[in-house]
Amino acid sequence: MRFAFGTLSVLRVRVERWDRATAGRAMVCAPLVGVVLGAVAAGAGVLVDWRAGGLLAAVTAVAVPAWLTRGLHLDGLADVADGLGSGRPAEDALRIMKQSDIGPFGVLTLVLVLLAQIAALAGQFAASPAHGALAVLTAAVTARLALSWGCLRPVPAARPGGLGAMVAATVPPAGALTVSLLAGLGLGAAGWADGWAALRYPGALLAGLGAAGLLLRRCVRRFGGITGDVLGALAETAATTTLFALALTG
Repeated sequence: MRFAFGTLSVLRVRVERWDRATAGRAMVCAPLVGVVLGAVAAGAGVLVDWRAGGLLAAVTAVAVPAWLTRGLHLDGLADVADGLGSGRPAEDALRIMKQSDIGPFGVLTLVLVLLAQIAALAGQFAASPAHGALAVLTAAVTARLALSWGCLRPVPAARPGGLGAMVAATVPPAGALTVSLLAGLGLGAAGWADGWAALRYPGALLAGLGAAGLLLRRCVRRFGGITGDVLGALAETAATTTLFALALTG
């Protein structure tokens, strides 16, 4: 748990073990980080919605997780967009991703993704504060579940060194499947007041994981495996698709 929170958030956590076995267990626990960060973001969004309306609540709910993760996942998304958009061989694309600057593909992708997240959440908060809060929580949990699936044992690292190499191929499929089922059940139970409509939350989770899976497949073929940037891109892709699915279903 300390490894998970210390790696995936700005929370001050003392990490005493830094090895692949611990990394694998941390990636299985990643959805719990999503629960905590999502709850904080949802609470902030509800407070802003109470005083200033749904649009500013949506901006707040998107900004808080970015702050609590130091923009780690957004940075990874931009780097992967630049790498994929470059059309270069894998080695050159990985070098582009490792550079500190952001290219045109990355900027465009960030703008569109953030706009999509804010627009989707604004609609949810406009429906009710509860809908907005649960949408934030669902997206945060799904984003971290995408990390669990991205670190499955058959998935290699694209290069030695870095976070990607530390966590690549460390999560057993049974572990990722178990936490996904628990997350789906928990989100469905959290939305029980909506009756059968509560199933849209587990459904949105599946949509988010499906989109992240497609991106993962593309990155493994393109780069030869995962990097820390790829994991960040998976998280943001899963979160955005989840919110998009919720917006489409009510």
